[in-house]
Order: sequence, then structure tokens, then C-alpha cells
Amino acid sequence: MRTGSIERSTAETAIRIEVNLDGTGRYDVSTGIGFLDHMVEQFAKHSLIDVTMKVTGDLHVDQHHTTEDSALALGQAILQALGDKAGIGRYGSAYSPMDETLARVSLDISGRPYLVWKAGFTQERLGEWDTELIEHWFHSIAQTAGITLHVELLYGTNNHHICESIYKGFARAMRVAVERDPRKGEAIPSTKGQLGG
Repeated sequence: MRTGSIERSTAETAIRIEVNLDGTGRYDVSTGIGFLDHMVEQFAKHSLIDVTMKVTGDLHVDQHHTTEDSALALGQAILQALGDKAGIGRYGSAYSPMDETLARVSLDISGRPYLVWKAGFTQERLGEWDTELIEHWFHSIAQTAGITLHVELLYGTNNHHICESIYKGFARAMRVAVERDPRKGEAIPSTKGQLGG
């Protein structure tokens, strides 16, 4: 099993995260932000990556630190679980429809963090979660997991559907990218012989 475990504590957040890349999509998520919990649960369910995420943050200030640090730590746990990345698919892409909404997510576990974000929201909050933080969550996980990540909203009007479509697309793209391809054996999926350098 390819697993990762991260614990980090700062003056702003205390976080414990565990992932299993070879899981079944089980989750146990508590961040103090209901809609963020819902999205991380969607990520686990549709990527088949088991995720335990417990976050206590300074929500009396605002939601920024909890959002950012949860994504940073999740990315670190995924990177740890990937090890040397031998045999992985590396690339993943998914179209994700949800009612009137369609999102496209493409990624490369390249070791070169980058986010292209072509999406937006027409309301300030989903539940109690500030929608401006959603892009930042994806930026943060791309940074620590070493992912080149492209997120594009093709169309949609319902803000809940837009966010959920993006998270489910990210999950399905990650599922393809982290899975081992038996034809590759233990080969690193790069002509350089390594990823991230």
C-alpha cells in the first residue's frame, strides 16, 4: 500500500492527514468548514484515495489558513505516498459534468508545480466557505504535491455545481495519474529517469 501521513502544527492550524493511494475512497474529514469537508469527501470518493483529514484552525480570524494549510498538507501526504513515482500513470484528465455544468481538469504529476485556473464564481460563499479560497486550495495542493494542474470551467451557472464538478474532475484525473500501470513495472514515467528535477 502506498500511504502518506502528515502532522503539522502552527500558531494558525493543527492538522493530521493520512492518505492511501491504493484505497477504496473511504474518508473521515473534519476541517471546521462544512463545504470544504464536502469537497474533500468528493475528492476521496471519486479518486479512490482514502483520506483522513482532521484540521483545527483559527476560524475566528477567517477561513484562509484552514483552507490553505489543509491543501498544503494533503499535497504533502500524496507526494509522500507516491514515493519515487515508479510505474504511475503520471497524467490524468477528466471531463466532469454536473447538471448544467461541465468542467475539464488535466494534470501531470511532474514535480513542477503550476496551476492554470480558468473558472470563477458569481457568489461570495458556498455555505460558509469563501469562494475566493477555492482557487487558492488548488494552488496550494499543486505546490506541495508537485502537480502541473489545469482547471477549466467550460460552462455552468450554479455555483455549487461548478465547485463540485471541479473537485470531482480533479479526483478522477488524480485517480488515473496515481494508479500503477503494470506495463510500466518499476520504470519512472520520464525519459529523464526522474520526476521533479
